[in-house]
Amino acid sequence: MEMKRIVPALGLGLLLMSPATALGQDGAEAAAQIDTGTTAWMLVSTTLVLLMVPGLAMFYGGLVRTKNVLGTMMHSFAAMAIIGVIWAICGYAMCFGGSVGGWIGWDWDFVLLRGLDSGPGAYFGDDIVIPHLVFAMFQGKFAIITPALIAGAFAERVRFRGYCVFIALWSLLIYNPLCHWIWGGGFLTGEAIDFAGGTVIHISAGMAGLVCALYLGARRGYPKTAMHPNNLVMTMMGAGLLWVGWFGFNAGSSVSSGLQTAQALTVTQIAAATGALTWIIIEALHLKKATSLGLMSGILAGLVAITPAAGDVPPSGAIVLGVVGSLFCYGAVVLKGKLGYDDTLDVFGIHGIAGIVGAIGLTFLLRDGAGAEFATQLWYQVKGVGVSIIYAGVVTLILVVLVDKTVGLRLNDKDQMAGMDHALHGEHGFGLLNLN
Repeated sequence: MEMKRIVPALGLGLLLMSPATALGQDGAEAAAQIDTGTTAWMLVSTTLVLLMVPGLAMFYGGLVRTKNVLGTMMHSFAAMAIIGVIWAICGYAMCFGGSVGGWIGWDWDFVLLRGLDSGPGAYFGDDIVIPHLVFAMFQGKFAIITPALIAGAFAERVRFRGYCVFIALWSLLIYNPLCHWIWGGGFLTGEAIDFAGGTVIHISAGMAGLVCALYLGARRGYPKTAMHPNNLVMTMMGAGLLWVGWFGFNAGSSVSSGLQTAQALTVTQIAAATGALTWIIIEALHLKKATSLGLMSGILAGLVAITPAAGDVPPSGAIVLGVVGSLFCYGAVVLKGKLGYDDTLDVFGIHGIAGIVGAIGLTFLLRDGAGAEFATQLWYQVKGVGVSIIYAGVVTLILVVLVDKTVGLRLNDKDQMAGMDHALHGEHGFGLLNLN
């Protein structure tokens, strides 16, 4: 069954409760209506998206210095724990509960997921019914990985306790409202196309990363001291896991198991491959050599660029977004070096920039019948991007200042020299340390 896109399905299918479009029935009636094929795919997609979090931990962990590898990987795994609990308590209710003035969601039945635990189904699209808990857990994985992405921007220089407080507040005050606005029935639902999170996830995380990097300042010794990755092999494995997991990320966002699912999966593969190829061609022309780090950066640029567009553009559009996404991200990374700010792992340069490219660029590449009239849809996309940039940027600045002044966020020079692994966790990732 083909669906138009995830936005109206989430905004209306979950929120409008009536006898015709109830969230579910109880007992045997609900069980009889469950689409088991779609449910099976959504269970697999949920697992694939969760796989992206340890993939991200490996990707980031390999890029930092030896003395910070465990501390950096802890940021991703801590998000699994902290956001996993917040999501069950109130996150899902804030995102997908009944809309309060278009600004935030709330439903007491969604608190602690208690109204979903007895087994009601949830309707999507053309009367597709899956267990409501499956959808709640699928969306929860998006909520987990978003703040984990931010950690790459201030890697090697933050206190663990401050980071934990920061991502908890960030999830409650930034991710949940944005998610509701675009997917959960808020004021942008049904307007801005964001199939799988280009605006909600990548632009917001990229902008938050930029704000944090600028406020916290550079790492000790940057840029004069050489800061080489400790294990690019691990980073490549992490990138591979991200690529695999992204099929659940994008194709799972169709909340179906049909044509649109296949379309989203196909363009995800094409955009990732195109982004990788484009990046290594650029490096070959610019640096006279292709690097493994460049190849992996291109993969991510392509994946991020296609994310908001995955259900609505054809394969040719995926190629265009892969090329343009890599070009803009490469330029952003080069520009960062010239400007001198320390976005450690290029969170804004990859996720923020490619998210913007995908969210706006999809307007020019939509399939026939997708979206509104061109000028209207372009305005919707620009508005969605602008709201995400401004809201995530301003509130992140407030939060990072608050956490830094109270709990403490930036690591002092002495602890940076010792490394996060030893100074914060009393552990060592490897037998040898790089103490520069």
